[in-house]
Amino acid sequence: MLYPRESASRERKDLDGLWKFRADFSENRLRGFEQQWYRSPLRESGPTLDMPVPSSFNDVGQDRQLRGFVGWVWYEREATLPQRWTQDPNTRVVLRIGSAHYYAIVWVNGVHVAEHEGGHLPFEADISKLVQSGPLSFCRITIAVNNTLGPHTLPPGTILYRTDTSMYPNRYFVQNTNFDFYNYAGLHRPVILYTTPTTYIDDINVTTSMDQNTGLVHYQISIQGSEHFQLEVYLHDEEGNIVARGTGSRGQLQVPNAHLWWPYLMHEHPAYLYSLEVRLTVQTAAGSMSDFYTLPVGIRTVAVTKNQFLINGKPFYFHGVNKHEDSDIRGRGFDWPLLMKDFNLLLWLGANAFRTSHYPYAEEVMELCDQYGIVVIDESPGVGIKLNQSYNNQSLQHHLEVMEELVRRDKNHPAVVMWSVANEPTSFLEPAGYYFKTLIAHTKALDPSRPVTFVTNSQYDTDLGAPYVDVICVNSYLSWYHDYGHLEVIQLQLATQFENWYRTYQKPIIQSEYGADAVTGLHHDPPLMFSEEYQKSVLEQYHLVLDQKRKEYVIGELIWNFADFMTDQTPQRVIGNKKGIFTRQRQPKGAAFLLRERYWKLANETGYLPPEKPPYLVKSPLTW
Repeated sequence: MLYPRESASRERKDLDGLWKFRADFSENRLRGFEQQWYRSPLRESGPTLDMPVPSSFNDVGQDRQLRGFVGWVWYEREATLPQRWTQDPNTRVVLRIGSAHYYAIVWVNGVHVAEHEGGHLPFEADISKLVQSGPLSFCRITIAVNNTLGPHTLPPGTILYRTDTSMYPNRYFVQNTNFDFYNYAGLHRPVILYTTPTTYIDDINVTTSMDQNTGLVHYQISIQGSEHFQLEVYLHDEEGNIVARGTGSRGQLQVPNAHLWWPYLMHEHPAYLYSLEVRLTVQTAAGSMSDFYTLPVGIRTVAVTKNQFLINGKPFYFHGVNKHEDSDIRGRGFDWPLLMKDFNLLLWLGANAFRTSHYPYAEEVMELCDQYGIVVIDESPGVGIKLNQSYNNQSLQHHLEVMEELVRRDKNHPAVVMWSVANEPTSFLEPAGYYFKTLIAHTKALDPSRPVTFVTNSQYDTDLGAPYVDVICVNSYLSWYHDYGHLEVIQLQLATQFENWYRTYQKPIIQSEYGADAVTGLHHDPPLMFSEEYQKSVLEQYHLVLDQKRKEYVIGELIWNFADFMTDQTPQRVIGNKKGIFTRQRQPKGAAFLLRERYWKLANETGYLPPEKPPYLVKSPLTW
């Protein structure tokens, strides 16, 4: 599934803006289907709200019931179509939904066109016949979205029915989850209409390697609509010069003295991107038909040894963050200003990597990582896998399908260096061994070019999934979720943690989460929990051990979290999780300055910065 790009043969129409919206508050949540709301304009079946897309619906309004609503919500938008889209039989019109959380059903002009399970990956439908069947200049798009999570969804959840009528109303239920972030819902990413010719470039698969100084770009192209076609492939450098060319649906391009794709702060010219231009020509009874698509390509290699992670043959140390797609009002909705603010903060911080905790992020995020050299551990929505029933065949089959969708979407991004199939599962349970053995093997078969991991918080001697990963990723919150306030035990416990994992598995280790909550402006000396001083002190104690072990087999550290984020309401969460080094509004806490100094110093040791210049004083490339 190629990302929709405009070209000489392709057009794109974004449907961002206000959509008509209604939540189905009926007791069974099925009134919309019983009354067939999709058959006519939504306004004809009752009142509607204006709802921005993309966004979560939860925090836009003032309705407490809507904020925590569980069940079906309905979106509708009428789109005006260009005349050539509706009258040219050689034009294919596609509706693409970037993300609908969690289960979605789509109708166009009252006709069912698509269904999709999973809230973080795109899906699409060819609607050409519906919009080219008469003198229509518009189409009505209806999308029903259900955010209910069950034992076999990804992430899983449970619905708890409260049956004590002396305490709860009739048919009262709550959605329970086993993850620590808010289950925002809605149309979270752009909804797009785009066109291609009826014979078109369907997919491109690119892998890269090196033969001494020659870059090798291996490509495979799939075509739909005809078996008789011509393909020309051109690789352009950043100045637009053609540096290699080929023909046919598969082949290898050789690039002498290739510019490699390097991570941010690892090279004086990081994130070098070539452009792979694909030109399709097909002869039809009506004449020649063409399709054009251009794909950014970064030439780089990834490898793992027993104690190193290598990018282009050189040791790479992950110093970065975990994130969430989360912000005020928008919830998980995609937002360009917020995204650029986050990237500017990453560059300011000196971060070279992040993990897409705990679900795939928007495609636009991945493209920016390619452009700025931010390395990505690309994680599936496999978070909160705690119950035995979430390891059965039904759950496994869905998890395999999600990995297929994720790899298909992100396989060509040079910034993506490793797949993560899950976060903090109960990998000590008996069925977890077969589950993760199967899941990891399947992911490796889909993409043999990248290592695969999952992120664990189990004990090293009981984790049944760890034998199958390429890199050990460990979460621990020493002196936070246990030994409250006792900073003095962190160094001993962390050193023991690393030594146990490495002795057992002989694989490189990433400290994939660590941190402490800090309420902005709360200060106390000596440091006490929830103060900014305590957050900094926890980090400092971790860093002392990380500096020892990174000389041996620790290959990275990712702080939890980049920014404060919303969670379910509990007595332990004061309007969300406060482990961010930035507030939810992206303002720095004291820990942000501590990490900035550390990350620039790490870059100075392992990257290209001149040692005589204090790295924490060097500005980011955006201000050079």
